[in-house]
Amino acid sequence: MSFVRFLLVLLIITLIKYETKAQIIVENPGKDSLMHDSLLIPVQKPDTVLRITNFTPYFNMHIDSVLSYKFDINKNEKNYHWYLISNIAGSSINKSNGTVTIKPSKSYFLSGRLKYDTEYNVKFTVQNQNNATERIDTSFNITFYNTEIILPQIKPTISQTMIEEGETISFKIQCSEGTFPIESVIFSSNYPILNYKEAKNCGDAFTWTPDFDFVKETDSLKQKVVLLTFVGITKDKSRDTAIVRVIVKNGLNYPYAVDEYNATVKNIEEELLRLKYTFLKLDKEVRKTKKTRTVFDISSAGAATSGTILSSLPSDNNTPRTAAKNTGKILPSVGLAMVPVKEAISPLKNVEQNQAALLRSSIKRMEYMLFDNQLVGYRDPNILTKTTKLKDELRQSRVQLLDVPTEIGSNISKEELNRYFNNPKVNKNYRLGGKK
Repeated sequence: MSFVRFLLVLLIITLIKYETKAQIIVENPGKDSLMHDSLLIPVQKPDTVLRITNFTPYFNMHIDSVLSYKFDINKNEKNYHWYLISNIAGSSINKSNGTVTIKPSKSYFLSGRLKYDTEYNVKFTVQNQNNATERIDTSFNITFYNTEIILPQIKPTISQTMIEEGETISFKIQCSEGTFPIESVIFSSNYPILNYKEAKNCGDAFTWTPDFDFVKETDSLKQKVVLLTFVGITKDKSRDTAIVRVIVKNGLNYPYAVDEYNATVKNIEEELLRLKYTFLKLDKEVRKTKKTRTVFDISSAGAATSGTILSSLPSDNNTPRTAAKNTGKILPSVGLAMVPVKEAISPLKNVEQNQAALLRSSIKRMEYMLFDNQLVGYRDPNILTKTTKLKDELRQSRVQLLDVPTEIGSNISKEELNRYFNNPKVNKNYRLGGKK
């Protein structure tokens, strides 16, 4: 028993000793901790760093609810200011106490400013009003969800239009997003169509150019109603359908019409060259005959005049004068004898003259028709009428000149033919009232 009492007294003395040392360490302000006899006693320091005591990095809320959350700091709130760096629609923060309020409206989701199941990051700052360096920049994430199912809609920019064959129609496929967005667009039509660009996603443009033989002659009113169907599909396989009604009218095939017009013009130009060459041949024959007959007429007139002069000489016994007077009596008869010779050698070319005049008239008329029926641009609305007029003029000219033998000269150029045809010396012989 005595030994036990001795041990208890020794233990009590040791505890009193260590307690006294601990009190000395705590009361000593110059050291953080003190190691004495393998005993470490920490010294607590005051909390001086600015921090948010109840920070939450993530929020998830329903669109019909309102979030109001107050952030607390380990300082006196009267000396600090709160503000948002980047916010979202419907969010705000109390600058005095750091209360964040988020009230999402359905209009934000309908207009596309906010979307469901999308994580938004909101950045904010708390700063000491007296010390700008004492501040905290942080952020939190928020996601909106909706229990109401809103079906998306597919909306083409047009609902009905009218075009002609060969014209191009182009419009965009727009979509209004619901609970789940439209991920793909499927296209179909009530008639098989070609030459189109398909719109596979929202925002893509659909383009189509009907062929010139798309509308048949048997179609009512020479037009065809085409229904373009667009089906939008979401990831949960829900669908929305939109139909665009396109009325396609029978249109003019301008490339073919222009080719036909150019071919007609080329035929007329070739016909003009042929007629001008024939006119040149006929006119030269007429002019050659005219020159020959003029020479005979001058010779006959000269002979008659000379005979008259010689026959008027006085009569005497002078033999030369008598011979000249007798010759003068003969010369008028020579002049008269040259008339049938002239008709036999160079008869009048009345037929050729009339044919040349007819050719000139046809050439002038066709040149005027070419000038009067020129195309006004590539898509001239009267191209068919002008082509028909030129064809009718060419047909009428060929019928009118059916009895006139026409040919084309290979050794005469187009410029030479035009130069001869427009020569003033040639023109004066074919004017109304002019010399024939």
